[in-house]
Amino acid sequence: MGKTVTTPWDPADHLETEEDMAAYLEAALEEGDPVLVAAALGDIARAKGMSHVAREAGLGRESLYKALSPSGNPEFATILKVVSALGLQLHAAPAAAKGAA
Repeated sequence: MGKTVTTPWDPADHLETEEDMAAYLEAALEEGDPVLVAAALGDIARAKGMSHVAREAGLGRESLYKALSPSGNPEFATILKVVSALGLQLHAAPAAAKGAA
């Protein structure tokens, strides 16, 4: 039996349009996991260019990498700056009632 060759899958390689990026962030927000939201923002930032996003957000590139890393715990103000720098918006909607069909 031959060896199976795998390559790492990087979400940033598949985020090509603004709509892709918005849908990806929306899916992460729906999960309600702050680590997942930060990771999604990091993936989107890498897709757009981390240096560009950091500059637009008024952050250092290394600070942005650290804030959006799995061990990072960015302040909400940082999240808002990054979302704005990415050309995205956060929206609120009523949560679906639990147990509703």
